[in-house]
Amino acid sequence: MTHAPPPFIPGAFVGAEHHYRARVYFEDTDLSGIVYHANYLRYMERARSDMLRLAGIDQRAAMEAGDGAWAVTDLAIKYRRPAKLDDDLLVVSTVEAVRGASVMIAQRILRGAETLTDGRVTAAFLSPDGRPRRQPAGWADRFTAIMNGETIPC
Repeated sequence: MTHAPPPFIPGAFVGAEHHYRARVYFEDTDLSGIVYHANYLRYMERARSDMLRLAGIDQRAAMEAGDGAWAVTDLAIKYRRPAKLDDDLLVVSTVEAVRGASVMIAQRILRGAETLTDGRVTAAFLSPDGRPRRQPAGWADRFTAIMNGETIPC
C-alpha cells in the first residue's frame, strides 16, 4: 500500500499577524542541545518568505523578470530563552512600516506562550545592480493591508 505524503501546510494570517510553525531538529542544535544562534534567523527568514508567498508577493517572478530582489538591510535580535531539540516553535511576524522601497517586520519566536526571541528586520527591494528600487506595483498595498489586518486578495 502506498501512502501519499500530506500536503504542505504553510503558515497563516491571524488578523495582522502571520503565524508560521517550525520544529527544532538535531541539525539545528549545538553540542549543548540548544538551538545555535544563527538558526533563529533561519526560522525568521522562512516565516517572512511564507508570509510574502501567502500575500501574493512573488519574489521569484520579480527576480526572473529582472525587477530585483529583497535584501535585509537592518536586523536587531534579542535572545531571551533557548529553544531545544524537538521544541515546537511558532514564529509570529508583524509588518510595522511600509515605505516605497522597504518594509520593516517585527518577529518573535515562541514556545507555547513563552517568548524565546524577538527580532526586527528591515528589508529593501534592490534592483539587479544592488540599488534601492521601489517595490513592484501593488506590493506596498499588500504590506499595508497585512499591517492593518485586512484580508489579502491574491
